[in-house]
Amino acid sequence: MMTESKKHVFDVPAPEVIRVSKVSKRFTVRKDSSLKERVVTLGRAGRQHRQDFWGLSDVSLGISAGTTIGLIGHNGSGKSTLLKVLGGIIQPTEGVVEQRGRVAALLELGAGFHPDLTGRENVFLNGSVLGLSREEVEEQFDAILDFSGVGDFIDTQVKFYSSGMYVRLAFAIAVHTDPDILLVDEVLAVGDEQFQEKCLAKIRDFQTEGRTIIIVSHALDQISSLCDRVVVMDKGKLVYDGIPVTAIERFRDLLTENAVGQARPDQVSRALEISSIEILGKTGEDIAQLEAGDDVHLRIRVEMLRPIERWAIGFSVDSSLGQIALASNTDMLDIELAPLRESRDVSISFTTDGLSPGRYSINANASGISEPTSHGLMNGAEFEILGDVLSVGPVATSVRIT
Repeated sequence: MMTESKKHVFDVPAPEVIRVSKVSKRFTVRKDSSLKERVVTLGRAGRQHRQDFWGLSDVSLGISAGTTIGLIGHNGSGKSTLLKVLGGIIQPTEGVVEQRGRVAALLELGAGFHPDLTGRENVFLNGSVLGLSREEVEEQFDAILDFSGVGDFIDTQVKFYSSGMYVRLAFAIAVHTDPDILLVDEVLAVGDEQFQEKCLAKIRDFQTEGRTIIIVSHALDQISSLCDRVVVMDKGKLVYDGIPVTAIERFRDLLTENAVGQARPDQVSRALEISSIEILGKTGEDIAQLEAGDDVHLRIRVEMLRPIERWAIGFSVDSSLGQIALASNTDMLDIELAPLRESRDVSISFTTDGLSPGRYSINANASGISEPTSHGLMNGAEFEILGDVLSVGPVATSVRIT
């Protein structure tokens, strides 16, 4: 048994740095096509020429420290709106966003730059906006200049910069402000190949350092390789939240449905919901501690809110730092579940071979295939693998030093 003296820092679960609770964002769209029409329709009549558009509808999710989250969806799905709400750029109409730590946001090409100021002046301006003192910006200035590759153009007004120079300088400022949370919107798709590789290398450095990163991108290969977890948006709603491979499949299903012109009903309510995750021993009793190499048996309760023909379920095991140690789902295992006609339990088993001693949490997600519906339960259960910690990371291998 592990004594208190053997407890390791990895036993402390990663805290949530962002929590989004039932967030909705409304925009007002005017139908007037000219200034003359706006004048004519002033007052009570003008209300008939306005239409409310909900960019986000009842979105809830939690993001743990040290994770890399991808936001994907078709154009107009609400992913960039969600990112702006997370960054505090716009305020939600309904709901609450809680966050802690310094946030650096790259939401638009050169956003926050003043065109009549030089690159040098914009570095100090952006640094102050991101919460740095002048002394802190001065300490980082040489590193920012070197990373951006702007060179002698640093003292030129940025209105004369090319789009590539804009984004290189903006990215360099953001990543050198020592952010706890980095928000990135399509920036990795801009610039030449060499600069993109430099950006990806910097993001991987941030991942190693345990920083939280949220990325919006249409580059699904980048999303798949960089992200621990992916959120799929559709018509302002969160329709999937889970492991990247399944998220990308759900996104491609949505694209196919839109491409062939199939009408999809608005998601008024979920068809299913995960209510609980239990970790069971060999005889069916609840357990919280295992020895390395023991099998883990999960019982996941799926509530049927309305019948659904085709659906899938997946799970992931996160280390105490929020990193995925193991994940799989019915798609990857080529398993087709029976139609969901009533609430049921789903059994999942896996072995702990190769997992380091420490604490782990279980996440589960059920999603529709025949219709866009999804629900996930994050940190639904926890277990601890007993033993001495002999290496760093979620994977345990035989280590010899001679």
